Formats: sequence, structure tokens, C-alpha cells
Amino acid sequence: LAVGPSAVHGTTAYAAGLMVDDAKAAVERAVALGAERFRQPLDAGEIEMPAVRGVGGGILYFLDPKTELARIWEIEFDPVEDTAAPEPVGLQSIDHIAQTMKYEELLTWLLFYTSILDAHKTPLVDIIDPSGIVRSQAIENADGSLRITMNGAENRNTLAGHFIAETFGSGIQHLAFKTQDIFSAAAALSANGFVTLAISPNYYDDLEARFGLDAEFAERLKANNILYDRDEHGEYFQLYSPTYGEGLFFEIVERRGYRGYGAANAIFRIAALRKHLRPAGVPRT
Repeated sequence: LAVGPSAVHGTTAYAAGLMVDDAKAAVERAVALGAERFRQPLDAGEIEMPAVRGVGGGILYFLDPKTELARIWEIEFDPVEDTAAPEPVGLQSIDHIAQTMKYEELLTWLLFYTSILDAHKTPLVDIIDPSGIVRSQAIENADGSLRITMNGAENRNTLAGHFIAETFGSGIQHLAFKTQDIFSAAAALSANGFVTLAISPNYYDDLEARFGLDAEFAERLKANNILYDRDEHGEYFQLYSPTYGEGLFFEIVERRGYRGYGAANAIFRIAALRKHLRPAGVPRT
């Protein structure tokens, strides 16, 4: 989250960092393939991080384990001792980031990522929004430690289209964190004051019938506003925040072998998120 870009784009995650084998080589390859190099003035004690411009003009930084870039947090940041710090909630890492863009940009950024990263595309998925279709394309590396979903909006009336219009361009719309125990994470988040996105009770009635879930288990999902999906590889659990600012939101997921992103749940999540958006035409405060 950056102060300068927020004046133009509102509340958005403007930059992302990737750990690679060789940061300098990764940037040189990206630039050779047509990416725009990004540099900024450095203050005393700061490290130059190799970077290129990415989706919506955002910044994609590259770090590696063999240079001082591996110690960026120690070198450039001071530890904060806060006796009132919230208790840990069991979030392990980033599961995926979701970038929203116009549909006609989708192929361009797909080529960008698959050209400069050791990643492959997954099948295109249609996300059903009450106001239209959003095309979703994910890229992943072999072990799943890198996952990026790109959502192509065909009109501004969808949730994705609203985000583009409100932030004056494409960008990261949500961050998904990984946990090993969604129910423990939900309880810990609640204890820390985290507000979860309220999901319609009708969703859980449908869920119980569709998957033949035990009634007690379905009720536990409902009590925590957790969404559920299943495929031939395993189960998937999702917990969301409401939107912040112009549409940024957060997700907590638990994967039990599941390989997708919960596309079947999207229409319910979108309906719930829409209740928190600023109505079209109402100015920012």
C-alpha cells in the first residue's frame, strides 16, 4: 500500500515482490522481453531492488537469497516492539494475489507473466457476476508457491469493472493468505477484531444439499462465514473481509489438496461484497 499511488488509485496494493534465484538476471530478462524497468531514488541505507512496471503501472520487485536483498527487512526496517500487538492467527504465506484488468488486457499480461516467470497458465474460467461475466485466468508455478489470478472485466457494472473504474485502472484487487486451519484462524481473527464478510444463509442450505455435508459441519461453516468447495483433489475453505476503500479486500484460504480458486463460490462472495461498495456516482470521502 503506497501513499503516492493512493491519491490516484485509492486503496490498493500497488507493488508486489517475488523471490527468484537471481533478481538482477530476472529483471534483465524481463526488460529484454519488453518490460519497462522501474527505478527510484534511494535514501541512505536503502537497497536498490530490481523491478519492472506491471499490471496497471504497479511495481513488480525481484528479490533473491544470494544477495543482500535476502535481508531487505532487516536492513531497511526497524523492528517494532508493541506490547499490545494482536495475537498470531496462523497465517503462513500468500496463497495467491488477484489482479483485475479489462478483458482486452488479459492476453497481454498472461504473456508478460509466462514469459518472465517459470509459470504455466491454467484453463480460463468464467466467473458469474450478477451484472455480467468476468473471465479469470490463473498462472502458477510447479509447486504452487506462486499463484496469480487475473480477472478480465468486460463491463464496468461487474464487481471487477467497478474496481477498475473506481481505482482509475487495473491492479491488485485482493490478497489471499494461506492457513492450515481455517476454523482456528477464523476464531483468532475474530478475537483480534477482524470483521468477516457476512455470507447469505441461503448459501449454506445450498451447500449442504450440493455436497451432502453433515448438518453440524455446515452449521460450523455458516457460523464463521466460511465458504466451501471440493474437487477431485480435495477440499477448499475461504474466508473474506469486506471491501476497503475502492474495492480492495482480503481472503484467508485453507487447501486440502484442492487446486482451484473457488469459482463456484464467486457469485455468493460478489453479492456479499457489493453491499460494502460505495454507490456509483457518490464521490470519495
